[in-house]
Amino acid sequence: MTDLATRVVGAEPTPSFSPLYQQIKGLLLRSLQGGEWRPGEAIPSEMELAARFKVSQGTVRKAIDELAADNLVVRRQGKGTFVATHAEERTQYRFLRLQPDDADATALRRRLLECRRLRAPADVARALDLKAGESVVLIRRLLLQGEQPVVLDEIWLPAAPFKGLSAERLAANRGPMYAYFEAEYGVHMSRADEKIRAVPATGDGAQALAVPEGTPLLSVERLSYTYGDKPVELRRGLYRTEAHHYRNVLT
Repeated sequence: MTDLATRVVGAEPTPSFSPLYQQIKGLLLRSLQGGEWRPGEAIPSEMELAARFKVSQGTVRKAIDELAADNLVVRRQGKGTFVATHAEERTQYRFLRLQPDDADATALRRRLLECRRLRAPADVARALDLKAGESVVLIRRLLLQGEQPVVLDEIWLPAAPFKGLSAERLAANRGPMYAYFEAEYGVHMSRADEKIRAVPATGDGAQALAVPEGTPLLSVERLSYTYGDKPVELRRGLYRTEAHHYRNVLT
């Protein structure tokens, strides 16, 4: 089999043993990474992509099926295939799994505590695959149910992709944070890994969440990735769970 990647201008060689549909998937991912199709935009039809890559339509369909399974694209019956976006209602809060016990509870509102640039601590640099001392953005915020704080978030971002991000810009944004990152900075969070454990409230965390020290909290550490499995966000959250629960649907 002729290696498909060698027939595409600018493409890096793909291992010859890689199935053809995987090679197509890789080339489509490069187009997503390069911004050829923006979040929310339609990608070319299967027929157009088959002609572009000189493969069968079935091969393209299988590649797109995998992208859809990875939540990178969304198929819409009769309309085509679109780049996944956090601006869509059904995916706006895809990574926020905290749910109120009361089904009639109002949505959580945000209170920004700080947004500043600093040199990455060693553990943050490792997680975000940065060099020691590279610049990062630290965001601290509360999510509140009414006037009661429920979540304290500590969010670390590599500074380079988020040039110009400031407390003023974040405060002015009324929509989901990931949709804002997508629209303003072209950074799409495609997947995330989480670590969850129970911890006691201490120090600043207890004070911010308005609970006594020693109160049980849920600690959620999330590392989010963009296209090409590049880490672009480290989020450490402390959750109060007296009236909320962490919900995950397993399939």
